[in-house]
Amino acid sequence: MDINDFRSLITVLGLLCFLGIAGWAYSRGSKKGFDEAANLPFAEDDDSVPGQSSRPR
Repeated sequence: MDINDFRSLITVLGLLCFLGIAGWAYSRGSKKGFDEAANLPFAEDDDSVPGQSSRPR
């Protein structure tokens, strides 16, 4: 096995990893978790009071 065979093997493994991650990201089962994560910045804190800063003075 020379270096070019090793490089080809690494390229094929990288492609398979990429396709696996892309398949997982676009699968229907992952949609709910991704939708929840996308809305996290808009979620309100339960312990925050309107008009008060959360920083200590």
